[in-house]
Amino acid sequence: MKTSPASPGARVVAFGEYQPANVVTNHDLAARVDTSDEWIRSRVGIAERRIASPDESVTDMAVAAGGKALAASGLTPEDIDLVIVATCTQRDQIPNTSASVAARLGIPAPGAFDVNAACAGFCYALGVANDAVRSGSARHALVIGAEKLSDWLDWDDRSTCVIFADGAGAVVVSASEEPGIGPVVWGSSGDRADKIYLRDHKYIYQEGQTVFRWTTTELYPVALEALERAGVAPEELTAFVPHQANLRIVEAIARKLGAPQAIIARDIVTAGNTSSASIPLALARMIERGELPSGSTVLTLGFGAGLTYAAQVLRLP
Repeated sequence: MKTSPASPGARVVAFGEYQPANVVTNHDLAARVDTSDEWIRSRVGIAERRIASPDESVTDMAVAAGGKALAASGLTPEDIDLVIVATCTQRDQIPNTSASVAARLGIPAPGAFDVNAACAGFCYALGVANDAVRSGSARHALVIGAEKLSDWLDWDDRSTCVIFADGAGAVVVSASEEPGIGPVVWGSSGDRADKIYLRDHKYIYQEGQTVFRWTTTELYPVALEALERAGVAPEELTAFVPHQANLRIVEAIARKLGAPQAIIARDIVTAGNTSSASIPLALARMIERGELPSGSTVLTLGFGAGLTYAAQVLRLP
């Protein structure tokens, strides 16, 4: 049985990401449904998205992203004692995704469980991993957001098929002398859970205007509270990386933060909405492009079906 001493802090030490090879453009979708490149860009800001092949699973993508994060961390599989996968699109409820991911990565006997908080899932999972490491329940945790939303789309419904996509993002969280992950500020609005759900138990449906109003009017105070609890002023932010739901939503929340110097993640333009994968995927890609140097202070904000939401501040390795 693995045991670890309690730690004064925990921090993200490495990132990994994975996107399927298949690129679907707005013009591709316009050949199937009544839409256009201009219509999609003006409403959600997406130009293209990645769609997994039929034989590519949530687990496959989680393994690819998690393996990159593990390699970048310099740790061995034996060092990892907790694996958490955030997903809401796994086809089979049993077995859980995380145990299969751990086995395929050669991680021996870790704690392993999945988190379903939809598009807020990564922030929820990161909050749990942070608490687990600081309490001594784990020393090193692998946290992955992975989604195959294409399995749950009605490809003849232009209101959803133009938005959602597939991919995975991952981080390794390790014990540290100084905290590198701020307190998570999370919550839910279950009385509005019917605004995003599976229609006929097989297709994603959402009331777009209702969700847009909720995100753009009620969530920025959550982000501000996460900054306050982390002891970070808005003007100290290097970047704001919210869930990549809709470019208009991202930019509307960003304007209310009072952090004009912060780099705003706009990964949705080329990646689409990948639910719980969107935040770690966007972060990993920003780091790869050299946009976020070591030590950057980043605010994350996840939100989605449930309706659930969560935010925290990160110091990048």
